[in-house]
Amino acid sequence: MACAGCGTGAEGKPSGCKSNGGCSTGGCNRLNVFDWLANIPLSDSLAPFDIIEVSFNNGSRKDFFRNVTKQFLDKGEMVTVEGVSGFDVGQVTLTGELVKLQMKKRRIEDTPEVKKVLRRSTNEDLNRMGDNKAREKEALIKARAMARSIGLEMKLAEVEIQADGRKATFFYTADDRVDFRELIKLYAGEFRVKVEMRQIGARQEAGKVGGIGSCGRELCCSTWLTDFKSVNTTAARYQNLSINQAKLSGQCGRLKCCLNYELDTYLDALKEFPEDADNIETTNGVASLQKRDIFKNLMWYSYGDSNKQYPLTITRVKEIRQLNRQGIKPEDLKPVEVIAGKPKETDLGFADVVGQISLRSLEKTSQKRKHKDKEKQKHKQKSQDQPQQQQPQQPGKKADGKPDARPPQQQRQQENRQQQPQKPKQEQRNNPNPRQQGQGQQGPGNNPKGPRPQGQGGNNRPPKPRQKQQ
Repeated sequence: MACAGCGTGAEGKPSGCKSNGGCSTGGCNRLNVFDWLANIPLSDSLAPFDIIEVSFNNGSRKDFFRNVTKQFLDKGEMVTVEGVSGFDVGQVTLTGELVKLQMKKRRIEDTPEVKKVLRRSTNEDLNRMGDNKAREKEALIKARAMARSIGLEMKLAEVEIQADGRKATFFYTADDRVDFRELIKLYAGEFRVKVEMRQIGARQEAGKVGGIGSCGRELCCSTWLTDFKSVNTTAARYQNLSINQAKLSGQCGRLKCCLNYELDTYLDALKEFPEDADNIETTNGVASLQKRDIFKNLMWYSYGDSNKQYPLTITRVKEIRQLNRQGIKPEDLKPVEVIAGKPKETDLGFADVVGQISLRSLEKTSQKRKHKDKEKQKHKQKSQDQPQQQQPQQPGKKADGKPDARPPQQQRQQENRQQQPQKPKQEQRNNPNPRQQGQGQQGPGNNPKGPRPQGQGGNNRPPKPRQKQQ
């Protein structure tokens, strides 16, 4: 899976992310290699290695070529190299000292017979390669139909046409030996090219097709795995995996290559377990070994007439095995208590309240508040425009009609205050102190004896009404 910025610019130079084809995700092409020796400078006496690694058909095939042009080639550049009776165009995937390690890994020697790099690819070379690569899908469909018409038991996986269109390589898989001499004549007459038939295995076919594995990542054979080691069911047994063909098989129909990744770790851990402890004897019978747990260093045993399993430590198994050699059968296995379950998680006091408060409820409350504020403003305006009319209060009751619990003396004082006439607002504004202005005038609320002479008492307050004795 390449990123959107990957691509090839004019005259085969890399473009896009400007990493010279060395994408950090490894998705620029299949079987991509990171050159970890690129930034290490060489000594003055050493010259750079003149052989480069070139990939064809988006990493489906790789080969080594000698750079006789003495040009500095970056990773990701398109180069034109020698082909079969012509030329081919590929992409530079590796340069420098790391090429020596790759050649040693693939057992390729540095001999004069190594093919050469002709030049950097021009626009004409790239256009010609694009036209010939567009014929591969149609050629694959026709080749499969022709092989089926002859009755050959083979499956064509891929067709690769050389950049100049003079050679075509047909990759196929077959269980038995196939006689394709007649098929080659048909292919040469139909496609007008030099035909090469190359048999590959099921793993190589899956690498060419590609896909996503059960782990959720791209297949190892299509990304980085180059050498395929044999995988046996014993690798699954060492790792205590159930022998289920559907789960242990990959997309190629063979056992998954990842079964060998952790096999060495399991073999090192199993060295501490006794090898001759498949069966141990006790007074209750013979206990058979069911599995070994390398993570907890336990060995699980069960009796023949029961499905219950007993976990024993390695030291306990060795003790029982030593007693059996002396002809002694212990009374009990003394199994270890294994606590099955997940550890309790501590509650940190976090409460997820997302979704408990909706925006609609908040909007309703805000609308209610606005409505109440408007009602209060209207009520205030009405009270200011119209004078308040007070109704006479009945003796012994409050204004709301409830009985008054105050003493009768306070009730009478309240009645006398209510009987006094109120002056209009205009008159009250002109006369801020009505007590001084009302001296000498008689009214229902004034003292009948007349105003009190000034200087006596300090304040010109009307006298309190006399209280009647009951």
